[in-house]
Amino acid sequence: MENIKKLVRKNILDLAPYSSARDEYSGHEAHVFLDANENPYNAPLNRYPDPLQKDLKQHISKIKSVSPNQIFLGNGSDEAIDLLYRVFCVPGQDNVVAIEPTYGMYKVCAEINDIAYRPVLLDSNFQIEAETLLEAIDSHTKLMWICSPNNPTGNCIRRETIVDVLKCFDGVVVIDEAYSDFCSEKPFRKELENFPNLVVLNTLSKAWGCAGIRLGMAFSSAEIIGLLNKVKYPYNVNALTQQESLQILNNPLQVEKWVSLILAERTRLIEAFKLLPICEYVYPTDANFFLAKMTDASKIYDYLVEKGIIVRNRSSVKLCDNCLRVTVGMKSENQELLAALRCYKS
Repeated sequence: MENIKKLVRKNILDLAPYSSARDEYSGHEAHVFLDANENPYNAPLNRYPDPLQKDLKQHISKIKSVSPNQIFLGNGSDEAIDLLYRVFCVPGQDNVVAIEPTYGMYKVCAEINDIAYRPVLLDSNFQIEAETLLEAIDSHTKLMWICSPNNPTGNCIRRETIVDVLKCFDGVVVIDEAYSDFCSEKPFRKELENFPNLVVLNTLSKAWGCAGIRLGMAFSSAEIIGLLNKVKYPYNVNALTQQESLQILNNPLQVEKWVSLILAERTRLIEAFKLLPICEYVYPTDANFFLAKMTDASKIYDYLVEKGIIVRNRSSVKLCDNCLRVTVGMKSENQELLAALRCYKS
C-alpha cells in the first residue's frame, strides 16, 4: 500500500478547510456565545450543532469498538460515498472498480463527479474472485467498492476475496457493511489496524431502525477520516439527528431484540416463499431482505402494488432477471404479503 497522500487529489491536500465558529474555541469551557451570528432565542435549536459530533462519536466508539478519531459521521452513508470521490478521484481522469450488481449510489456518485465507473460482474452464485477484480484496475483506479452483505443480492462476499484485494490493491477499498448486523461474519471495521487502505461504511438506517434521521458512518484510519472531515460541509449532521442518534445508541438491547425478530421472520418468510408456485428460487441471504426469482416478477410486482404492498422489482438489474427483492417486515406485514401472493393468478 503506497502512502495515502499519493492517492489524494492535490487540490484537496492543499485545501484550507472552512473554519466554523464552533471549531475555534475547542478545548475551552464557554457559556456566552456571541460568535456565530445566531439568534439568542429558541434554545437549544438556535445554536449550530457540534461540527465534529464529539459526544456522538464517543458513544459510537464504545459500541463499534473503533477510536473516535477513526469515525466519520455524515448525512447517511451517501455523504461518505460522495466525499470519497471528491477526496481521491480527479474528475475526467481517475476511475473506480465495483462489483455488479450492487448498491446504485456508487455509480450515481461516480457520474456526478465525472469519474469512470468499472463494474465487474459477479458469478452465478453472486461471488467473485480477487483476481477478477484486480484485472479491472489500472494506474488511475483510486477506489474499489465492495458491498457485503451485498445489495440487492443479500449475500456476503467471500472474506478471502476481500482480504486478497486489500493486500494487493494500491488504492482505497471501501466495504459497505450497512447490513452487517444481520449476519454472523466478523465486521471489517475490526480490521482497520491491519489495512491502512480500508474504509468501512455503516449506518443507523437498518438494524438500528433510524432511516428517517439519516446518520451514516465511515470507519478508517485517522488520516483518511481527517481528509473526509476536511472536505465535508461544516455542520453536516444536524442537532436533531445527533440527539436522536444518542437516544437510540443508549438502547442497544432493544436493537438486538429487533434483529432477532427480523432474523426469525426472515427464516419463516423464505420458507413460505419456497412453497409458492410462482416462486422459482430464493437466493441465500445475510441481510434483512432476500432476492426471489419469480415466474413473472413484473406482473407480480404490479399485482402487489394494486394491493398496496410494495416490494422491489429488480428485473432490470444484471443477474437479477425476474427477481423481486423483499424486505423482511413485521409478522403482520409478512402475513399480508404471503396472503396476497397465495391468491395471485398468473
